[in-house]
Order: sequence, then C-alpha cells, then structure tokens
Amino acid sequence: MFWGERLRMILLLLGRIMVCYLFSVERMVLMRIATPKHPIVLAHGLLGFDELRLAGSLLPGVHYWRGITDAMRANGIEVIIASVPASGSIEERAAKLGEDIAKKANGKSVNIIAHSMGGLDARYMISRLQPDNVEVLSLATVATPHRGSAFADYCFKEIGPDYLPRLYRAFEVMGISTGAFKQLTRKYMAEEFNPNTPDDPTVRYFSYGAMANPSIWSAFRKPHKVVELEEGPNDGLVSVESSKWGAYKGTLVDVSHLDLINWTNRLTWFFWELSGGKRK
Repeated sequence: MFWGERLRMILLLLGRIMVCYLFSVERMVLMRIATPKHPIVLAHGLLGFDELRLAGSLLPGVHYWRGITDAMRANGIEVIIASVPASGSIEERAAKLGEDIAKKANGKSVNIIAHSMGGLDARYMISRLQPDNVEVLSLATVATPHRGSAFADYCFKEIGPDYLPRLYRAFEVMGISTGAFKQLTRKYMAEEFNPNTPDDPTVRYFSYGAMANPSIWSAFRKPHKVVELEEGPNDGLVSVESSKWGAYKGTLVDVSHLDLINWTNRLTWFFWELSGGKRK
C-alpha cells in the first residue's frame, strides 16, 4: 500500500513536469512564430520623451516606456523609440516622428505602437505627410483620444479665453510649445482633425482602450469624473469610446493612463521607498 501510494505520487509528479515542459516548449514555439519580422516603433504621448536625464550622467535615465522596451528586445523584437516635441502640435510631432523612423529604420517597413497623443501624430504622419523612406504596415493605438477628451474641454472652459493668452506666453518664455493643448479638444478632433486625416487603405489600424476606478488619493480622480460624466468609462484622461479606431481589440480594465506605460508602479515604489519601505 505504501509503495503503491508513493508510485502514484511519483507518476503524478512526472505528469505535471511533462505538462509544464510541453507548455514551455509550446510557448517558446509560439513566441518564435509571433515575433514580428519588422521593427516596432514606440511613439510617446503628450509631455512624453524617450529618455529623461535629470542629473546628466550622474543618475540613470528615466524611460517613458519603462521596462517595455527591454521586454520586447529580450524577445527578439527590433524596437525603435521615437522622440517628438513634448507639447508641440500634432503637425510638429508628426514631422519629427517621420524623421526618426526614416533615420532609424534604415529603409525597413515598420509597425507603430502609439500611446495617447502619439496615435494622433502617427495618423497624421501616415495620412498627410507620407514621408519618403517610411513604410508603415500597421498602427496600434493605446488610449489615444481619437475623438478628443472631455478633460481638455474642461481645462479650456475653466481657464477661460481671457487667461489663455497669458498662460501661453508664460509657457513660451519657458521654451514650452503649446500647440498640442487645443488639438485635444473634442471640437477640434471632430471638426478639424478627423475629417482631414483619412486612414491610409494600405495600413492596418488597431486600437485598445482602458478604464479605471481611481482611488480618492489618485491624481486621476478629478479628470476621471469629468470624462465619465461626458463620455463614460475612461482611464482618467481618455474614454473608451474616444480610444476606438480601426479594429478595436479590447478594453483594459482597472488600468489608468499611466499604468499603460508602467509608470504608476514606478511612482508607487518611489514613494514607498521614501517612507522607508523595501522591495521584497
């Protein structure tokens, strides 16, 4: 009886090992099949960057696509990180996006993954600029405000037309471009951008949206409420409905606008460690 039970346990263990082994092999095969043949271009959103160095070479750089680039490259994917004017107009940002791709892709066809406003830059570049030596096979946008954002409308309403010129002048003195802000309103997207930026029939368009329920302490709590009242479920800045463009692939649940680029966890750990906490 004793040996029979031991034998049964050994066989069960071997079975589990075989299942795990076969699963691992299958996963490796699938990863090889799924690895894109063409480079992936990562296009950042409003106020974004490729790498930010606050103390020159003294401290490590801060990456917009935190951990995402490394994970993709570890799986054999060629990644190109674009860097466009942080708060420039869509036209300015799109022109720089095209220049980056032409320079870094070396004539290869590319697939673009764009976060937030980066999706508008990519759409404009593909549709309106059509730069030389740039061939885009697909564009996947993540939480891109294709129909604008109610929070952008709210900000302009609260600031008011009397104060906007002064605010813009202050930004310009600091060397900060202001072209992007008015282009994220629902009116601009509906009446100007979308009618004049048709999809390219040779490019495949995909999109993802996100929705969150911010805590009382979240910086997204106020904008989330503003967008929710006007547009419904959202990630704190961009609604699910506004995110939809081309083939909609789904909504990421309990994910904020910053979670999408792995930044919320970074900030959480930063403040946790400041308070004396240690990672385990």
